[in-house]
Amino acid sequence: MGDRVAEIEHACNEMDRRGIRVTRTSSLWETKPMYVLDQDPFLNGACEVETDLEPLALLDQLQAIERDLGRRKLIEKGPRNIDLDILLYGDEIVNHNRLTVPHVGIPEREFVLRPLSELVPSKPLHASKPWKFIQHYLNELPPTGETLSSFTPLRDASQGLTPLVPNRRTQIMGILNLTPDSFSDGGKNDMRNLGDTVLRHIHGGATIIDVGGQSTAPGRPEVSAEEEASRIIPAIEFIRSIPEANNIAISVDTYRAFVAEKAVASGADIINDVSAGLLDPDMFSTVARLGKTICLMHMRGNPQNMTKLTNYEDGLIPTVASELLQRISAAEKAGIRRWRIILDPGIGFAKTVHQNLELLRRLDELRAWPGLGALPWLVGSSRKSFVGKVTRAEELSDRIWGTAATIAAAVQGGADMVRVHDVSEMAKVTAMSDAIWRPS
Repeated sequence: MGDRVAEIEHACNEMDRRGIRVTRTSSLWETKPMYVLDQDPFLNGACEVETDLEPLALLDQLQAIERDLGRRKLIEKGPRNIDLDILLYGDEIVNHNRLTVPHVGIPEREFVLRPLSELVPSKPLHASKPWKFIQHYLNELPPTGETLSSFTPLRDASQGLTPLVPNRRTQIMGILNLTPDSFSDGGKNDMRNLGDTVLRHIHGGATIIDVGGQSTAPGRPEVSAEEEASRIIPAIEFIRSIPEANNIAISVDTYRAFVAEKAVASGADIINDVSAGLLDPDMFSTVARLGKTICLMHMRGNPQNMTKLTNYEDGLIPTVASELLQRISAAEKAGIRRWRIILDPGIGFAKTVHQNLELLRRLDELRAWPGLGALPWLVGSSRKSFVGKVTRAEELSDRIWGTAATIAAAVQGGADMVRVHDVSEMAKVTAMSDAIWRPS
């Protein structure tokens, strides 16, 4: 039925255009079809809206959006490109031949309860049972033997992350630094060497290439947004031009909205923002308008002062979780859909050596933190200074074995993607780690 994510996002945008303001969304949950089985898997989600429309008038608008998006109902519960239902309308009860609210299917359908419980887990479904919340109905569903997973698109609906699938493969994000002062490979990937590096990453197993034109290592000087963009745009255009990269997602490592917009216009799919929107107030609104996936990394301060901001009085994991939840909320308020968010614990950013090790050791706890459970995670530990300190490897090229151990730990902790310099070597590490902890 086409690009499933695009259809849902078109519907949300059309609601906004008609004055039905989408304030929050759930994750998208991928499910096998019910009733009519010979059709593609569905993506299901829920959104919270603000509207002045009464329930039946709202239903009229939703059905008009379905028609405008080309919905054709050929058979009952059969294939359809979009399906918009009213699940709840505040605390109101509606009994009409066209509409029943609360929706009668809520208690029995996991693909409805999962997204709904992300938005209103503690809301009673029926006024007659004020003690029984949405989460209770979800908990009471009989086991099916199948795990529903959220779905986060990378390029489009054909390539995405499914963080709750037990046997998922770890995705490799290959680093392509185009900065002369990068801590790890500055100056090595100029345009003369670009093609060799990109092809080496692809053949080594990368499914995403992360292009960066501004070093975020402690103490590195800033360059202008124009200079940063001028470094990365030719690389993005090159990657998009070669057939070997047809199935490769391109990420742009930037905290600047200007650079993000230029990169997307050139073919980038993902914004990898180490500041989670803190260093540019226009970043979130820009990403929302572009409709792309964003990675929100935990960081404090900026690259110049972050090494002094390592005091976590309430504990490392609770604080990182709380501060990431704040950034998720800010992203949602700016219009970024929850299914477009990836998280990064920020290893090496405002963390001591011991804190970096603790993050890797307790990544599974962080993933399971309330409010974070359905989101995918990126871990970037490659060649970082704490690896060198633990293994006494001053030379960056000598940190490969220490990095390998951190990558294995990240997979065990539940990472969905790992960001690495040594793609071929770390692809072997993830393959072995997946075989141990995520057997098919």
